[in-house]
Amino acid sequence: MMNAGRDPVALDVARVRADFPILAQKVHGRDLVFLDSAASAQKPRAVIAAMTAAMETQYANVHRGLHWMSERTTEAYEAARDAVARLLNARDRHEIVFTRNSTEAINLVAHSYGHGVLRPGQAVVISEMEHHSNIVPWQMLRDAHGVELRIAPITEAGEFDLESLSRLLEDGKVGLVALTHMSNVLGTYAPAARLARLVHAHGAKLLLDGSQAIVHRKVDVQEIDCDFYVFTGHKLYGPTGIGALWARRELLERMPPFLGGGDMIASVSFARSKWAQVPHKFEAGTPAILEAIGLAAAIAYVEAIGYPAIAAHEAALTDHALSRLAAIPGLRIFGAAQDRGGVISFTLAGAHPHDVATLLDRQGIAVRAGHHCAEPLMYRLGVESTARASFALYTTPAEIDALVEGLLRVSEFFA
Repeated sequence: MMNAGRDPVALDVARVRADFPILAQKVHGRDLVFLDSAASAQKPRAVIAAMTAAMETQYANVHRGLHWMSERTTEAYEAARDAVARLLNARDRHEIVFTRNSTEAINLVAHSYGHGVLRPGQAVVISEMEHHSNIVPWQMLRDAHGVELRIAPITEAGEFDLESLSRLLEDGKVGLVALTHMSNVLGTYAPAARLARLVHAHGAKLLLDGSQAIVHRKVDVQEIDCDFYVFTGHKLYGPTGIGALWARRELLERMPPFLGGGDMIASVSFARSKWAQVPHKFEAGTPAILEAIGLAAAIAYVEAIGYPAIAAHEAALTDHALSRLAAIPGLRIFGAAQDRGGVISFTLAGAHPHDVATLLDRQGIAVRAGHHCAEPLMYRLGVESTARASFALYTTPAEIDALVEGLLRVSEFFA
């Protein structure tokens, strides 16, 4: 594997796969072909070992103890914050707030920035391409706070319609635009820096949901110039139950806390409480300590391989998959964005996506089927559900070939 920062070299997939013990097992007597990483990625030994070592050698609660165990664990927990800040190129480690996942991070912004900064009568813009996590919190804000919710359309190719988005911003009422950085259905990448310039030109702030994008490409929040960025650890080869919100510090200072309780306070009396400084005023209660340590190990693992190698590997996989899948009779691929990542949603004529996924599973091939927590996008595409294959740094061309062969068998079955 290569070190981050060096020129991209071919990713040694065999060596990478050896780091993921789960990939060695068989399913239904077949070698496991795991093509569901967009839902949740598998974990390398480095993550498993880091969490195990913390439990076996130094575990204690953080921030509250003066004994050796607590101090060591606090150091490891806060080192994870530094790892996230480095990953995103944040200007200040205090701009990193730990959450359970992207969903909680977006809810935090919707509650604290939405209720605390946005005024009734202002508007929030989302797109037709959003995950439910970037739809429902804004509907809740609309209903509780009197904020208008506007929907930006996408093109037939599954890309952002920037002209339509610009028209939604023209009246100056939009306070926040919240968009996916990479679609979990179409694989479309947002032109993030261009979006930031457009949004800022109309006096609004930009939130990007990086749940998918952070896995496949380097994200630099300073270069993008967005205002909020969220991601979740379990898609980035880390554990569940840990995610992060990055926000400009001046915005975090203006936002009231999301949850109340221990660790987010400076002092408490029955008359009033005073909040801790950012980011801690947003981290109430005992945090996900072991999960943060696991996330730090996952980030170190990805950085050791290097995003240039990961991006090149996955671009080649995607091109190979699109070419081979397009040759299957009756198979329809959704989305034709010029800039897309390793997520491919499709339907097969005469077969329900759930049946497709079930029959592929019997062949040891794991794909996702359903609406992928993006029901409005399904309506836009004119379908109720799709099957979805998604790739990771451990995916091989042979696994894509196995998917194609499996789909041909499914097609024959329904013929």
